[in-house]
Amino acid sequence: RVIISKGHSAAIVYSVLYESGFFPIEWLETYCKNGSKLAGHVSHYVPGIEVSTGSLGHGLPIGCGMALAGKRDGRSYRVFVILSDGECNEGSNWEAAMFAPHHQLDNIIVVVDYNKIQGFGLNKEVLDLHPLDEKWMSFGWAVREIDGHNYQQIENALTNVPFEINKPSVIIAHTVKGKGVSFMENQLAWHYKSPDVQQLKQALEELEK
Repeated sequence: RVIISKGHSAAIVYSVLYESGFFPIEWLETYCKNGSKLAGHVSHYVPGIEVSTGSLGHGLPIGCGMALAGKRDGRSYRVFVILSDGECNEGSNWEAAMFAPHHQLDNIIVVVDYNKIQGFGLNKEVLDLHPLDEKWMSFGWAVREIDGHNYQQIENALTNVPFEINKPSVIIAHTVKGKGVSFMENQLAWHYKSPDVQQLKQALEELEK
């Protein structure tokens, strides 16, 4: 099971769902338009999605509940929760972070997209998360840090969970917002903006290099 707790990354989720056959391609043209099922945050009105996310701090608690239910029911599934780093400001996440080790939920894996920028500025300016690895370890999680743009490191981390028996796992993926696009890299404005036609053309050309 995969929970995209950073629900503002809805566009890529909807693209994957289309590719997986959950709805026709025409739906993608309605993204973020008034009345569309494809809202700007992940929505449970969309086929293939069970819960809405994007109201930050909800995904991990839900994931812990799913993982606990799986353990108690003797189910073999794992729960993967994708968190934004700014979302780690939310107290509900740290309640869940205490809950998972207490119940030995080694069937839950968190991936933190650690790009160091959140909605209103740099993490270190808004609410500093450093040292993020030590915070998770102090709560009883097994921690791995990776380059979030290195597919080999991503695959290696995901295929070796749980990192420790009877402990939940967290992967801290160091990333760059707008990686590979010259005018987007580390620019706060692109937390919200969509490219126009010319910008999209330039971005795709740069990503193909």
